[in-house]
Amino acid sequence: MEDKIALTDKFINPDAIISKISISKDSIVADFGCGSGYFSIPIARAIEEGKLYSLDVLPQALESVESQAKIGGISNIVTKRVNLEKEKGSGLEEGSIDWVILKDMLFQNKNKEVVLKEAHRILKPGGKILVIEWGDRNLSVGPDKGIRISSEELEKFVEGQRFRIEEKVDAGDFHYGLIATKG
Repeated sequence: MEDKIALTDKFINPDAIISKISISKDSIVADFGCGSGYFSIPIARAIEEGKLYSLDVLPQALESVESQAKIGGISNIVTKRVNLEKEKGSGLEEGSIDWVILKDMLFQNKNKEVVLKEAHRILKPGGKILVIEWGDRNLSVGPDKGIRISSEELEKFVEGQRFRIEEKVDAGDFHYGLIATKG
């Protein structure tokens, strides 16, 4: 059995990724499909003067984020139950967000284009998305290969929704990522 610590070192590290991208302390960020807060909590700490919208369809996920924020003394998170596969599903104001984070989220959605359109709608001009998805290099963890999105397919989805890909992000041994700007 592989050492759990060694596996953790190879897995995605939110703090390392956040430190490499240009999220300023006063940014307004939306974490689409925030889950239990794996990225929400580190982002909220990084944008201590900003605001984070943690968005998910599952109430249990939002409760987890709220609990972690309370324990950690984090007060800049707003949780919201949403359906991002519906038009204007975030409920956020058009042109109000600096960054949208989509981590391990698109592969789960049937309406990927709708999700990306919503990210585009709520971003300010020049706003950015960070998209992280399961890679195909290591299939020992994560979803079946058949439902993963290849990096090429993701780039087509992103560019098809009027984003300009800026850079690829090293997201560990099990994931890949990219940053794109609203076009």
